[in-house]
Amino acid sequence: MFVVSLIARPGTLDPALAEALRNAWGGGDVTWLSPDEAAEFPVATRPGNLDAVRADLGDRVDLNLVMAEGRRKRMLIADMDSTMIRQECIDELAAEAGVGDRVAAITARAMNGELDFEGALLERVGLLKGLPETVIDQVLARRITYMPGGATLVATMKAQGAAAILVSGGFTAFAGPVAGALGFDVAQANDLLVEGGMLTGDVGRPILGRDAKVAALEAHVARLGIAAADVLAVGDGANDLGMLGRAGMGVALHAKPAVQAECDLRVNHGDLTALLYLQGYGRDAFVQGVA
Repeated sequence: MFVVSLIARPGTLDPALAEALRNAWGGGDVTWLSPDEAAEFPVATRPGNLDAVRADLGDRVDLNLVMAEGRRKRMLIADMDSTMIRQECIDELAAEAGVGDRVAAITARAMNGELDFEGALLERVGLLKGLPETVIDQVLARRITYMPGGATLVATMKAQGAAAILVSGGFTAFAGPVAGALGFDVAQANDLLVEGGMLTGDVGRPILGRDAKVAALEAHVARLGIAAADVLAVGDGANDLGMLGRAGMGVALHAKPAVQAECDLRVNHGDLTALLYLQGYGRDAFVQGVA
């Protein structure tokens, strides 16, 4: 048994669309998780024209198909940059260093899978050499904003007993504060090396990239005594693809085109609370986070 999930920007999901799809695909009753925003209905088999309908609706509705069994996950593992926060931290540091455009261009290519992640990270960090360490706190205070719905996602899942893990190819100097603000249990990221109060232009080894994110997922699954099928993973970049593919529910959130092409579950119109709708939570079951 499957569940067809429809998610749109608040106030824009047409009830007639949900009913029309239900009728066309022989589905069960439509359940509204949030009026005019999120609806779902069960189907016995995967609709044959699902991909074509999804492409047709792509500019206004997120159409996803999820397994009905085991929808509510026991662990959340999330990327940080452009996922739990709106920015790429390294791009914001680079802007302070006066090399913002150059670094942002490399970041975009790396996140779309056009460049090796580790090599691209070292190249970008090298351009930050000599930047005062104090700029990190300035960027945190002035430039970093949270992705809408993130704190609610974490708080709601934790209220149901799930663990929340933040794993980032970015930096611990950002991941720690972000994890604390959003309520994550654990944060893992790369260490920016500092000497004499200045960034050295290098990071600690080993570098946390695509393989390390998968390893983190596996380690926390083993620690918690659960299965990978019990995990919800979310990210936007090519270095997230490993963990998105390994998790029972891997969601590409406002992701790069190359990432969306490899992911079955995609969210482009909803915020992070869309991940709760995918698990079958109604808005009335949300637990509001602090951040």
